[in-house]
Amino acid sequence: MNKFIIRRIFWLIVVLLVVSFITFSLMHLVPGGPWDRDKTLAPQVVEALNKKYGLDKPFFIQFGDFLWGIVHGDLGVSYTRQDRNVTDILLQGLPKTATLGVTAFMLAILIGIPFGMASALKQNSPVDYLSVIFSTIFASIPGFVLGILLIIVFSVQLHWLPTGGWGSLRQIIMPSFALAALPAAFIARITRASTLDVMRQDYVRTAYAKGLRERIVLVRHILRNALIPVVTIAGPALASLIAGSFIIENLFSIPGIGRLFVNGVFARDYGLIMGGILFYAFAVALVNLIVDVLYAVIDPRIRYD
Repeated sequence: MNKFIIRRIFWLIVVLLVVSFITFSLMHLVPGGPWDRDKTLAPQVVEALNKKYGLDKPFFIQFGDFLWGIVHGDLGVSYTRQDRNVTDILLQGLPKTATLGVTAFMLAILIGIPFGMASALKQNSPVDYLSVIFSTIFASIPGFVLGILLIIVFSVQLHWLPTGGWGSLRQIIMPSFALAALPAAFIARITRASTLDVMRQDYVRTAYAKGLRERIVLVRHILRNALIPVVTIAGPALASLIAGSFIIENLFSIPGIGRLFVNGVFARDYGLIMGGILFYAFAVALVNLIVDVLYAVIDPRIRYD
């Protein structure tokens, strides 16, 4: 297991390097620069700014300087935020993004697994039909469309919840649900299919034949084995939450990393773009590593050499 984790950490570093190089290359291949939005700047001022931030250096020198800064924990400065350190800016938005992501992920788990289990245990019943209908609907609606519908219904029409912002529990409800609906639907469908498959296994029939109570069979034999496929999709589900936060944070005006990144893209703020990309790449890779380890813990038959 230790060797497996070390290998994955090594490849995580390789992935971050590749992502950094591709992103850095694309930023410099796109025509224009971070000063193009201000048409009043004289050419001499633009030249001075490029020299100040090292943008007049050759491409590989700039990339090398960027990597050297990362080694020392420095992601550079933001051109559009009065030379503030990018690391400080991202750390300021991190609690909002983390709170939104964790809340949405827990909501997806708390909705998806019970609905899937209930649907399987009550197969071909009204509970099963309703669960399948709702999971199909929410699996078909993109998060930003659901977010807009929630704003129209609960903010504009009913005036129950604020349209956006951050700082109170009421402001977290709609963006969390909009972000959690899609993964919750997939988790419910996977849980239902997995539970039905486990319930047909011989060891479950044997447990019932031994006279074990239904609750014990459900917890010890059905639930644990049915959750193994759910764990495998937990990584992609959380990755989709991370990716979806770009749009949801902008839709609900949440000052998190996703909104900072989008603003950086429109402003051609190279520091914010690189910082945001590296954060999301690292988060997705780390989540996948954790899921792989949990997969081996839940299923003792799986061991990594």
